[in-house]
Amino acid sequence: MIRFCCLLLALSLSLVTWAQNQSLSLQDIVSPRLFPQSLAQLAWMGDTDRYAYVDGNSLMTGGPQQKPQARLSLTDLAKALGREIKRFPRITWEDGHTFSLLEGNERWRYDLETGKALLLAAQIEGAAHVEPSPAGHLAFVYGYNLYVCDSGTVAPYAITFDGDRQIVYGEPAHRVEFGIRNGSYWSPDGQKLAFYRIDQSMVTDYPIVKYDTDPARHAPVKYPMAGDKSHQATVGVFEVATRRMFYLQTGLPADQYLTNIAWSPDGRHIYIAVVNRDQNHMKLNVYDAATGRYLRTLFEEKHEKYVEPEHGPAFLPGQPDEFLWYSERDGYNHLYHYRTDGQLIGQVTKGEWEVTGLLGFGEGNKQIYIEATAESPLERHAYAVKMTNGKMERLTGPTGMHQAQLSKSANYLLDSYSSLKTPGTSLLLATKKAQTFDTLLVAADPLKNYRLGKVEQFSLQAADGTDLYCRMVKPVDFDPAKKYPVMIYVYGGPHVQLVQDTWQRGNSLFFQYMAAQGYVVFTLDNRGSAYRGLAFEQAIFLQMGTQEIEDQMVGVEFLKGQAFVDPDRIGVHGWSYGGFMASSLMLRKPGVFKVAVAGGPVIDWRMYEIMYGERYMDTPQQNPEGYATARVSDYVKNLDGRLLVIHGLLDSTVVPQHSSLLLQKAMEAGKYIDYYPYPNHEHNVRGPERAHLLGVISRYFEDFLK
Repeated sequence: MIRFCCLLLALSLSLVTWAQNQSLSLQDIVSPRLFPQSLAQLAWMGDTDRYAYVDGNSLMTGGPQQKPQARLSLTDLAKALGREIKRFPRITWEDGHTFSLLEGNERWRYDLETGKALLLAAQIEGAAHVEPSPAGHLAFVYGYNLYVCDSGTVAPYAITFDGDRQIVYGEPAHRVEFGIRNGSYWSPDGQKLAFYRIDQSMVTDYPIVKYDTDPARHAPVKYPMAGDKSHQATVGVFEVATRRMFYLQTGLPADQYLTNIAWSPDGRHIYIAVVNRDQNHMKLNVYDAATGRYLRTLFEEKHEKYVEPEHGPAFLPGQPDEFLWYSERDGYNHLYHYRTDGQLIGQVTKGEWEVTGLLGFGEGNKQIYIEATAESPLERHAYAVKMTNGKMERLTGPTGMHQAQLSKSANYLLDSYSSLKTPGTSLLLATKKAQTFDTLLVAADPLKNYRLGKVEQFSLQAADGTDLYCRMVKPVDFDPAKKYPVMIYVYGGPHVQLVQDTWQRGNSLFFQYMAAQGYVVFTLDNRGSAYRGLAFEQAIFLQMGTQEIEDQMVGVEFLKGQAFVDPDRIGVHGWSYGGFMASSLMLRKPGVFKVAVAGGPVIDWRMYEIMYGERYMDTPQQNPEGYATARVSDYVKNLDGRLLVIHGLLDSTVVPQHSSLLLQKAMEAGKYIDYYPYPNHEHNVRGPERAHLLGVISRYFEDFLK
């Protein structure tokens, strides 16, 4: 018996040791199983101080003095809708007891108090860009045309009829730049619909071939390349009651950008931030929502490089003649207080930091609540800010990346955050005292049983003293006496920040996988990346690839100075802008990198789309030297090492011609580039093949760098 117990104890200890020493697999990396637990659909219930979230097959509700309890089961919801539902659908709260949802092709409203569901409207199967109205109507795009279904009916009707590949209705304009995510916008009362009409007949067809049929089929896309003709957008208005339609008098030139469409609170006016094609001049214009007539320009913003409005006016509750406006005019993204006659009341937030979100208003609009980088560019916190003097109070406590939601009363915040040390926590905060009112969730560490490399975050200084934030993952079982190979992971472009104080997931798990294979994994956010102010971002203007490379080389020199780094085994990997950077680093700094893997890379900015490319580079006609300097294929003669290019053949973001150009130039120069196409994927390789992609990348480093 004693021997048997000893054997059981030994077996138990060995299982514990095994459980705490698991190694990440490629399948682990792409599985949500290793994402920390979170509260799905955590949100305030309408204008109340009560919140709700979905836990498995139950809708949970709670409040400041009430612990969460199950309020609605998936089974009961399915009974009310009269159909089988496999998982809780995405819901939108309308008030404290009703929510709307889209199930199949139908939009429903469910009442928690009565337990009954009301069919609001229906859409056609295969519809896209679905926009629900506050009045219960539904707008959507089908076959390039815009449809509406009136509330209480199931018979959608077309409101446009000439839609085709040349003329598109109700889709987001300007290739989803300028913060544009929608193609149609309901008025506050839900009775009028503003929408984009996009004439792209003048835009060249780009040939995309789809390989999912036999034979393959041609599926061209409209792709406006830098310096070529751009599509032309106009904004229409449809009235549900009268079925009348008209267009706003947005004027000429026709290739201007109509951005940040917003309705006035009373629905009488429509605001549009009109940006010229050079993207250095913005006018905030007002139009009559009953006639389409241009009324006035409230104010203008100009910059010698570019302006980039990404938010419409945020009107003060109960004060429809005042609004807040985001602007980078002082060098950082801040909020400005305006009247609707264009008079500037004052700048509300100030400092060498960025406002990253407006959460809401409180104290009769004397106070606003924001999300910002005031503590550190690597963190996000919620703050209360006095409208009159800008005095700020931090509301969220622990370090990390916080995402907060303000209740309508402004008495409470729902705060969800994580950090490098905290997998995930959700709190109910009282804004008046800036303290925790209730803890809703403390997520367990999903990686506790895995062997991980140590993560360090720090800053290096560029030649002019600019701080460049970095992250380094050391190999599992790190031995400072050994020499390790390095994989640098890079993005480096606008609107992206890789180094943050947040929990490891997604690509970070791939970094840990590589650390388990014996690599140092290093990332640096160079100038041009996000949330560091306008000067930091605009340092790449007219010269993409130049400043970024010099900043990345600061990281390379740091790595070479570490005793545990093998300076002869440094590789680089990136995707999209990061693919441009990885291939640029490999070819413009020959002899530094032994291996590079460039995914979906921009090779020639001339072949990238107008809205993004011309913002940072102007047109090829205006800036031929900048385009020539950034053209990666011109440096292929410098190739010294192994370069792998990966590209989805359905990519309509960075079209496959970029990689083809690089391959052709390599052949002409007598150089050898490895190439891995993904025939049925677009810009990113997702789904079942994601693990395969990561395997291709890791094997390439193993074969040629390890």
